[in-house]
Amino acid sequence: MPSLSKFLADNNGLSEKEADWLQHLIGDWNLLADLLRADLVLWIQEEECPLAVAHCRPATGPTVYYEDPVGTTCEEGEEGTQIARLLGGGAPDQRPTPIEREGRPAIGVLVPVRRNGRTLAVLAAESPDSDGVPSNNETHQRRLGERLMRMLENGAFPIEGAPIPPRRGAPRVGDGVVELDENGVVQWTSPNARSAFHRFGIEGDMEGITLAELSTEVLQTRSPVDESLPLVLMGRAAWRSDMQARGGTLSLRAVPLTAQGQRTGAVILVRDVTELRRRERELITKDATIREVHHRVKNNLQTVAALLRMQSRRMKTDEAREALAEAMRRVSTIALVHESLLQGSQEAVHFDEVVDRCLRLAVDAASATVHRAGTPQLTDSQVEVRTQKVGRVGSIRAEEATPLALVVTELATNAVEHGLSETGGTLTIRSERTGSHLIIAIEDDGEGMGSAKPTGLGTNIALTLVQGQLGGTLFWEDRPEGGTRATVDVYLDPLTL
Repeated sequence: MPSLSKFLADNNGLSEKEADWLQHLIGDWNLLADLLRADLVLWIQEEECPLAVAHCRPATGPTVYYEDPVGTTCEEGEEGTQIARLLGGGAPDQRPTPIEREGRPAIGVLVPVRRNGRTLAVLAAESPDSDGVPSNNETHQRRLGERLMRMLENGAFPIEGAPIPPRRGAPRVGDGVVELDENGVVQWTSPNARSAFHRFGIEGDMEGITLAELSTEVLQTRSPVDESLPLVLMGRAAWRSDMQARGGTLSLRAVPLTAQGQRTGAVILVRDVTELRRRERELITKDATIREVHHRVKNNLQTVAALLRMQSRRMKTDEAREALAEAMRRVSTIALVHESLLQGSQEAVHFDEVVDRCLRLAVDAASATVHRAGTPQLTDSQVEVRTQKVGRVGSIRAEEATPLALVVTELATNAVEHGLSETGGTLTIRSERTGSHLIIAIEDDGEGMGSAKPTGLGTNIALTLVQGQLGGTLFWEDRPEGGTRATVDVYLDPLTL
């Protein structure tokens, strides 16, 4: 099914600015659909006949389309002729026309979408044909929608430079609508908008008074006021702002209305976001607290590692020093995970950064091993251990990051100490992830295992973590080209974002 994005990518007839204009329109046309209580269909000329490339259903009324019309071509007949005529630059006729949609009667209006005098597309506004008398609220909203339709025809809507409102917390027509004149005086308020302002202390009839004057009386003087709030309350700028009063928060969005380039009024959308903002503040506080906990845990682990390093220097035997060095390395690996949690989400760790640090720890361990062994044929400078990383792991849950980091560190350290410490070579970590399935292979190009089976504390730790905490498998094998490969095969839990 072709979409607007695909059509714009394949169509060379529109400039980049014209394509952006159409994308901006469909990013904000739910306002128009809700005011008109109508389905909106965007038609663009393609080869021989018009093609529907975008569709928006209203949130304030019933839809006339149960099947998505995107991808359909306009059938031959009066409607197709009218759309083709408008796409060719013909004069619009905004009189409602009886149509039929999926066997049900409807009313349609066609409006050209223009930019700098050029017709880019045609917008069809289609609503169910109802014999009932519309309410006062529906009449006012439709009148505001028709004013936006005329702006669309003149290239004044969507408003140039106005940001597309975010989904989260953005007010919509169903939340509340206020109509202002060019001086910011309230002309009409929807019942939901009136109730929202009443909860914030604005009582009585609001019509005939400037919205800025009404709001000033209830604003909290101790709270900082957004610089854009006065412009939004007067309807002079297409922007969003929050207003705090009586311990609550109103989200306001202004959409200026123009005619022949002159501002004639504004539509103000209002939504009570008190609970939403309270939850956002709680999340910010929780985020800061968790980050502080990770920071302190990381510092404490680094302190423990430093104490182990100091204690190892006092040991008189190589065996004791090596044991403390291994313990220090494992503590440092756990600290790496907490450091990564400080820089990203509390729920996820960017594990590829942790792998880089694990590789450095393994190479440092190799240098220390060579220095302690005192191999007469080689010196520290002659033993070069190169590292490389192939593939990506991505983000994983914090609960799985710590055991997996310890496993990678143990296996990489074993590969360096037992496979590359005397001859040098390349340590490679290959990662392959498909959804939740992760395979990590730690390879070296040393002499290989031969018939010897990996043993030791590090091997037991890696096996226990992979099988017990990660629920995966770990096995070793000789590489055909020489060296050893240790493979970790696990299934990770999905991230909950």
